[in-house]
Amino acid sequence: MSRKYFGTDGIRGRVGDFPITPQFVMSLGYAAGRVLASAEHTAGERPAVLIGKDTRISGYMLESALEAGLIAAGVDVYLAGPVPTPAVAYLTRTLRLQAGIVISASHNPFEDNGIKFFSASGTKLPDEVEHAIEAGVDGEIKIESSHHLGKARRLDDAVGRYIEFCKSTFPTQMNLRGMKIVVDCAHGATYHLARNVFHELGAEVVAIGVSPDGLNINDGYGATSPANLQKAVLEHRADLGIALDGDGDRLVMVDSTGVLYDGDQLLYVIARHRKEQGTMTGGVVGTLMTNLAFEHAMQRMDIPFLRARVGDRYVMEVLQQQGWQLGGENSGHIICLDKHTTGDGIVSALQVLDALRSNKQSLAEAAGDLQLYPQILINVRVARGVDCLGHAEVRAAVAEAELALDGRGRVLLRPSGTEPLLRVMVEGEDKQLVEQSAQRIAEVVRRLAA
Repeated sequence: MSRKYFGTDGIRGRVGDFPITPQFVMSLGYAAGRVLASAEHTAGERPAVLIGKDTRISGYMLESALEAGLIAAGVDVYLAGPVPTPAVAYLTRTLRLQAGIVISASHNPFEDNGIKFFSASGTKLPDEVEHAIEAGVDGEIKIESSHHLGKARRLDDAVGRYIEFCKSTFPTQMNLRGMKIVVDCAHGATYHLARNVFHELGAEVVAIGVSPDGLNINDGYGATSPANLQKAVLEHRADLGIALDGDGDRLVMVDSTGVLYDGDQLLYVIARHRKEQGTMTGGVVGTLMTNLAFEHAMQRMDIPFLRARVGDRYVMEVLQQQGWQLGGENSGHIICLDKHTTGDGIVSALQVLDALRSNKQSLAEAAGDLQLYPQILINVRVARGVDCLGHAEVRAAVAEAELALDGRGRVLLRPSGTEPLLRVMVEGEDKQLVEQSAQRIAEVVRRLAA
């Protein structure tokens, strides 16, 4: 069944443009409340939902709209305020609620926002539940009688609960004493808690990107803009740097010399450590964007490897199908299912730090065996509904690039699941050939999409 509103990561768009309007979001809250209030989800008891958000100024408006819709449907609401996306997943599960809702557009600029849901078990909503919600969004809001309206309350200890959870995923016999770490919170949802996690485990912490004003989320800071982190690590002579994105589920790291490490490299450090410790369960799931060198490294370590479609929900699907625990994307979404039900930037950073402390290695040493192949990614803006993938000129450009790579690289074209973009990716051993091939394909797409 096709999706009308939900994308690969909830519903996302420009604030003020449909569907990110208060009218639609209130209807979405009401439709979700009606689905969640069914006997199938509540066993006859009043349902309750947690709402968390990042630091975008539009979060206030959308939070109020969601709250109104849910209460009109007879659902109680817990308001957690600004907390990371994985905190909502954790709190929903531990508080035994029917669902968790996050108001965030993740790594996007502040002008965008979105709504995504977690199930009672702390995982993304099943497709059938999303379809049921979509089916009710365009219907009339029929407010419950006053006797059956929901209530709202603040969850004042949400941040403290989540900090303790994060710390619990790090070995109890280990600490971070003697380490200086720069933590970049992207002026986002982790601004008031990430530093506490690492500090309470013993590290000396320098925090940047911790002054949100509603308009500066992801602006020059965080996982998608790591230059300030690299600079801060060198200035403070830190052992490493950690950058999270606006909603706290994405991670990149920087070593003591300012070199940046992406999700593939960090996932490699975690996987290798688990293999050495004998705690690896099954294999590792990457995506179509995972660097070919990572796949080859897994083969050398005799670790099974599978590729999923791009998007953490698809990585999760393959992990669950295989009964495996570890997966991720080169963008920095890393999933450790033995630690959390969803991707979590702070928890993933702690798994990397576990490997470094256990082996008495620096980040550069731990990731040094993985030499990534040159990979060029070009985002080409295309109008919605334009099918460049099926065009003969595009197919011919791809075939020409694949012939030139001669089996020593890959070409991948895919539409973004959250933005009107076609992503052109080429990777291989020859950097110059990779760059030329990617630019040639992107130019063909630009011309056709103009």
